[in-house]
Amino acid sequence: MSTKEKILEEVLVEELTSLNNEIILYNDDVNTFDHVIDTLIRVCDHTSEQAEQCSIIVHYKGKCTVKTGSLDELKPQCTQLLEAGLSAEIV
Repeated sequence: MSTKEKILEEVLVEELTSLNNEIILYNDDVNTFDHVIDTLIRVCDHTSEQAEQCSIIVHYKGKCTVKTGSLDELKPQCTQLLEAGLSAEIV
């Protein structure tokens, strides 16, 4: 394997792992379904159906992945979710 090919492979692996970050939304006893749905639509660009499904999963399972992507992309979205009073983290 030449040096050029080896470097290309390392870059591709790095790009793939950087997209594996997720925003996890956690259940709480404070926020209403409507608030969670409206916030997911506004912050994560969910459709109303997608936001409703996520809110139901969070309610019954305790948590749900609501967005995946690069860390730089997810940080401001997670911050907005937290500022809206939701419980979320990036993993």
